[in-house]
Amino acid sequence: MQEELIKEIVKKVMDTIGKSNTIPIEVSARHVHLSKEHIEKLFGRDYNMSKKKDLSQPGQFQYEERVMLIGPKGILRGVAILGPAREKTQVEISKTDAVVLGINPPVRESGNLEGSEKIYIATEKAVVEAMESVIIAKRHIHMTPEDAKKFGVEDKQLVSVKVKSDRPVVFEDVLVRVNKEYKLSMHIDFDEANASGYKEGVVGEIIFF
Repeated sequence: MQEELIKEIVKKVMDTIGKSNTIPIEVSARHVHLSKEHIEKLFGRDYNMSKKKDLSQPGQFQYEERVMLIGPKGILRGVAILGPAREKTQVEISKTDAVVLGINPPVRESGNLEGSEKIYIATEKAVVEAMESVIIAKRHIHMTPEDAKKFGVEDKQLVSVKVKSDRPVVFEDVLVRVNKEYKLSMHIDFDEANASGYKEGVVGEIIFF
């Protein structure tokens, strides 16, 4: 009887080890997703953007070109542009960036721009006013359907993640985003990275209260 109990306990421990809830964490710096219309206005008609590098998420990349963000109180220079072009321009910044610019963008999931902040985006050639475009990106996890099954979560679910650094914190309300094209990764901004003692290689663990 005791031997069977020991076997059952060992099995449960091994199952737990085999289902690691750790995920890689990446820091998402301030950046802009431009619409085709705004690319033409900022860089010129028929301008071909120059690809700099691929990003961790399949199909996403960074351009060589940069822009300025102009707010009521300040300017952020050298802001990265990510591709491919989107139907509507989206600007993702941190709360600290927002204070510098003098605006108050909402914390939102990517693509949810209704009622968000406006900003002026500039290059040496032109300036555009991007209405309802600025958000503070809600911290989130990209994962495939297979990952979701492994972790026991669903698309749009909110989970808590413990950052396993030398300054560990638990981030609540982390949005799970599931798509077969995604690569497993949690994205946080620089404010969150600094608060959690982030450095390259740090991972998070999904926890349930």
